[in-house]
This record gives sequence, C-alpha cells and structure tokens, in this order.
Amino acid sequence: MAFELTPEQRQIRKVAREFAEGEVAPVAAKHDETCEFPAAIVQKLGELGFMGVLVPPQYGGAGLDYVSYALIVEELSRSDGSVGITMWAHNSLCANHINLFGTKAQKEKYLVPLARGEAIGAWGLTEPGSGSDAAGMKSAAVREGRQFVLNGTKAFITNGSVGRIAVVMAITEPALGSKGISAFILERGMPGFSPGQRYRKLGLHASDTSELVFDGVRVPEENLLGELHMGFVNSLQVLEGGRIAMAAMAVGLAQGALDATVAYMKQRTAFGKTLAEFNGLQGMVAEMATEIEAARLLTLRAAYLKDQGKPARQAASMAKVFASEVGMRAATRAVQLHGGAGYVTEFPVERIFRDVKLCEIGEGTSEVQRIVIARELLGFRA
Repeated sequence: MAFELTPEQRQIRKVAREFAEGEVAPVAAKHDETCEFPAAIVQKLGELGFMGVLVPPQYGGAGLDYVSYALIVEELSRSDGSVGITMWAHNSLCANHINLFGTKAQKEKYLVPLARGEAIGAWGLTEPGSGSDAAGMKSAAVREGRQFVLNGTKAFITNGSVGRIAVVMAITEPALGSKGISAFILERGMPGFSPGQRYRKLGLHASDTSELVFDGVRVPEENLLGELHMGFVNSLQVLEGGRIAMAAMAVGLAQGALDATVAYMKQRTAFGKTLAEFNGLQGMVAEMATEIEAARLLTLRAAYLKDQGKPARQAASMAKVFASEVGMRAATRAVQLHGGAGYVTEFPVERIFRDVKLCEIGEGTSEVQRIVIARELLGFRA
C-alpha cells in the first residue's frame, strides 16, 4: 500500500498548519474563556477556500478530495477544536448535503455563498427527545399547496445561531417512521424560523451550539432537498463523511495534547531530571503517539475509500470510534503528565480535555458506531 500524500495534499496540509499556528492558536484560549465565536477566523477560512472544501469549483468551492479535507480538519483542530468543528460541520453536513442531493438551482443559490464563506451553514437532525433514534423526531412538515408548513425544534445544532442557511429534517409521512422523513433548506429570515437557546457546554466554548425553532415556517416546495421521504436515508450518507471529519478532529486534538505534553516534559524538572528522562513517563507518551498514528491512518483510509467511490460506512465508523476514544485517552494522559499544571487554564491540555469529549458523542455515539460496524460485519442493513 502507498502511504505517501500527493504533493498537492502535502501543500494543503502545510497551508492549513501555518494558518492554524499563525491565526488560530494565538487566540484559542481567549475565545474559549469568553465563549466568543471566531467570526474573523471563519472569514479567513472562506478566503482560503476551506469553507467549500468538497464543493465543486463551478459552485465556488475548492473541489478537493476527502484526504485533503481530513488533513485540513486535523490541522485546525490541533490548534482549536472549536474552529475545527465550526468548519467541518459547515462543510460535511450543510454544504455537502446540498452538494450531494440538491438540484442545480439549489446549488447555485445556496452552495456558492456557503463555499465562499459568505454564509455559515447548519444542519439539523437531532431533537430534544431524539438523537440516535431519528425515527422518534417530532418536527413535522405538512404540505399545503406549493408549500410545506414546518413546526418543531432541533437541539445541539452546531452553528445554529450564527448560520444563515440550514438543512433540516422533518417528518412528512408519520406512518413510515424513519422512511417518512424529508430534508428542507431553510434561510435565516423566514418567518417562524429562529435560533432557540444557545447552549453553555463542557468544552468547545467558541463553537456556536443552539436550538433551531420552527413555528409555522412556510417552506416553498423548491426548498425540498432530495426526494420526498428520502431525508433520513440521504442523511446517513451525509453522516458517513461527517464521521470521517469527526475522526480527523479527534486526531487533531489528540496530536495537540501530545505536542503540548512533549514540550512540557522537556522543560519541567523533578528530582534533578526533566520529566522526559523518566522511563515510565516515556512509555506513556510512546503509547499516546502510537495510538494517535493508528487513528490517523484509520481516518485517512476511510477518506481514501470515499475518494475512490468505494463503500466507506464501516471504515468511517471504525475511524470515528477509535479516533474519538484515542483522543480522550490522549487528553487524559496529557493532563496527568502535566500534573497540577494540567488542571489549570494556563496550559492547553485542560481545554483539549474538555473539547475532545464531544468526539465520543457527536455524529453518532461510540455505542452507535459499534452497532454500525457490527451490522456491516454481520450483513444486517438498518
């Protein structure tokens, strides 16, 4: 197998790393402390083409492959998970759903501003009473002539209160359960469409997360995204790419934890030696580095399969569950190796510890990923 990146992929990673180190890292702690959405950084990401990574050039995007996309997400998340998730939720979920299933008119109207970073995208599947069990959603869209009337609430939506364009799922045929769900494109300003409460979270403080509220929103039928009743089926395909991005985010956070730990161990002394000179502690960082590299390879493998047009559901779930749990272990060890310093906000590992937990929950929990993997192995199809 060839493990070498192409020259273009290496250059993209270099650009992403330089941007993250020069623009993102210096303000990450401040944004975390103040819960400030990184609007200026997002604008610069748009100028770099990173807000339309997977969007074809004819719709204003960069038209890059999934491997390049995973590399960008990893590098951004290595400096700040909040920037990473803001960027990839916009790309993988909102923009990619429109890119995969939208009409030419929808792509021209919505993908262009999304890809340029002129509009931020949100994506709504989860509700207060339904997460992994999408069939339990309550949001409903009832057809009235050439419109659908949408009512309901979505929960835990990344970019929810800052997004200008949102793709949301709603029940259009209750008797069909998950096979009666459709997807719609909403724009901020539609009467009855508004963000609800903005959540205060354990981590990812600079990432915007809120409810989306639909109170009699009249959605034109031309804003139906994909075929009627195919919203949930299409969402599973969208989530496949989202899980690769979440895995890349976990790898980036884990790498950030390792980088900070190695630097700390080289300068912190105890009993007349640096921490780096203690054999037992060397073993801990060696294990961290090995697991991170394995997670990175699983992630890039899943991305490569997507690029080749091969089945990637199992690979994406494997990457996501492994990388997210490696990230949590890496952050835990990083805090431990920092000792008391790891428990205070002056050092980045405290923030990484809080941020990486979301990777085990979002885009399908670790438990759901194991179900997906097992069903693929056993030949079951949900």
